[in-house]
Amino acid sequence: MTISKGDKLPDVKLVKPTSDGPEAVQSSDFFAGRKVALFAVPGAFTPTCSAKHLPGYVDKADELKAKGVDEIACTSVNDAFVLGAWNKADGGDEITMLADGSAEFAKALGLTADMSGYGMGTRSNRYSMIVEDGVVTEINVENPGEFKVSSAEHMLGQL
Repeated sequence: MTISKGDKLPDVKLVKPTSDGPEAVQSSDFFAGRKVALFAVPGAFTPTCSAKHLPGYVDKADELKAKGVDEIACTSVNDAFVLGAWNKADGGDEITMLADGSAEFAKALGLTADMSGYGMGTRSNRYSMIVEDGVVTEINVENPGEFKVSSAEHMLGQL
């Protein structure tokens, strides 16, 4: 079952890269009591993700926060070290990376993509969502190979 608008996020462990190393966080704790703009990418350092998706959220961070977003987070089926390096290379302090190394979060959301044909195994679909106190208030899942509805610009129109 795929998560839908109005659903509560599943409670799974994610890993946040920090200057002190990886930090485990429960999704229920991370999303509790605030509005989070979450976007997911199939993989760090991949072409669309690095050229458009992450930079769009970095560029629009102030506008998203001006519309009531408390935090902007990115998740991917990568480890915390890779996401930390990607954020240093292409992102910034405006984005909190949440590593979903074993795809537990993506699976619990029903938003996995089989990218075995590209040597990438099980990954997350490309999507964005607005989460308020752990509940999905908007969700935008891309069709395979597209980048439209999960952009920061599209999300700004929903806020």
